Amino acid sequence: MKQKTAHLLITLGLIMLFFNACSHTDFTVKGIVSGADGQTMYLENVGVSSVTTLDSVKLNAAGKFNFTQPRPEYPDFYRLRLNNQLINFAIDSTETITFSADAGTFATSYSVEGSDNSKAIKVITLAQLDANQAIGRLRKEYESKLIPDTTYRSQVLEAAEAYKEVARKYIYAAPMSTAAYFALFQQIDGLLFFDLYDKNDSKAYGAVATSFDFNYPESPRSKHLHNLALQSIKVIRQQRVLDEDEVNIQEISYLDISLPDLRGNVVKLSSVAEDKTVLINFTTYQSEWSAPLNMDLAGLYEKYNSRGFIIYQVSLDTDTHFWKNVASNLPWICVRDPESVYSQIAAMYNVRQLPALFLLDKKGNLVKRIEDVNTLDEDIRKAL
Repeated sequence: MKQKTAHLLITLGLIMLFFNACSHTDFTVKGIVSGADGQTMYLENVGVSSVTTLDSVKLNAAGKFNFTQPRPEYPDFYRLRLNNQLINFAIDSTETITFSADAGTFATSYSVEGSDNSKAIKVITLAQLDANQAIGRLRKEYESKLIPDTTYRSQVLEAAEAYKEVARKYIYAAPMSTAAYFALFQQIDGLLFFDLYDKNDSKAYGAVATSFDFNYPESPRSKHLHNLALQSIKVIRQQRVLDEDEVNIQEISYLDISLPDLRGNVVKLSSVAEDKTVLINFTTYQSEWSAPLNMDLAGLYEKYNSRGFIIYQVSLDTDTHFWKNVASNLPWICVRDPESVYSQIAAMYNVRQLPALFLLDKKGNLVKRIEDVNTLDEDIRKAL
C-alpha cells in the first residue's frame, strides 16, 4: 500500500511539473478596454522587418481580454491594435502583462503593469508622439510659407532633440533592455531620430549593439543591430580621417537610387557612378539656401569634372515646374523624387535635414557624409 501511495505521489508530482513547465513557456497579456463594445482588438508580433497577427478578440461591454502566446526565444516586441491605435510592449520572459485602456485614447492614456520595460516603452512612445506632432505642425506652417526655411529646420531639429533626450536616458541606463532597443529605432516619417552617420548618435547604436551582442548573440535583432552599428562606425571613422590608403580598404557600398530626370528618363545611380567620384545631394530648389549651394557646387563641378567627378542631385521639391526650371540650367545629373518629404530613398540614406550630401569614391564606397560644405573641396580632392 505504501508503495502504491509513493508511486501515486511521484506520478502526481511529475504531472504538476509538466503543467508548470508548460505554463512557464507562455506569456499572458490581459486587461480591460472600456468603450470598445463590438470592436475587434488584435495582438501582433512586431518583427525586425514584418508584423504578424497572432490573435484577436471581439470586445464586449465589459471589455475584458486575455491572450496567451508561446514565450519568444529572445526578447521581442508586440503590440495591441484597436482600429488604427497601437499599444507597443515587450516580452522578455514568461511574464503576465496587464493593460487598462479606453477605446478613445487607447494609444496614449493606457496603464500597464507587470513589465518595467513596457512602462518605459510607454514613456518613449509619448515622447515620440510629441515630436511627431510638433514636426507635423511645423511642416504645415512651412508648406503654407508661414515660417522661413531656416526657422523650419532649426525647430524640427529641436523637436527631434527633445525626443532623443528622453530616449538617451533609457539607452544609456540599460542598453541591454528592450526599452533601449525600442528607443533607438523610433522614427518620424520613416526616418530614424538617431542618425547612423552622426558621431554622437553612433555611440547610442554602439552601446545597444554591444549589450545585445553579449546577452543575445543569436538573436536576429542583435545581428541586425550589429551590422548597423558597424556601418555607422565605419562611416564616422571616414568622416574623421579620409586619406587614400583608408579609402582603398573601405567596403561600404552605397544604396542605389533610380529616379526620373527632366525628360522623364529613369537615371540609375549605379549606371553613372562606375569609376566616378560622386557627390549625392538631396535638396529642394525652393529653399533659401539652394541657390548659394548650387553656385558652390557649380564651381566644384567645373574644377573636378574632367577628373571624373560628377554630381547626382536629388530634388525633393513638391513643385514640378519650379524644379524643371531650375534643373534645366544645371550641368550635372538632376533627378526628382515625387514623394518629396516622404521619400523612401531619403529615408534609406537617413536624411534628417536638407541639404544632405554624401561622397562616394571611384570604387563605389560611401566615404563621407558631408557635414560642412566648406570642407567639400578638400574632401572631393582626397576622394579623387
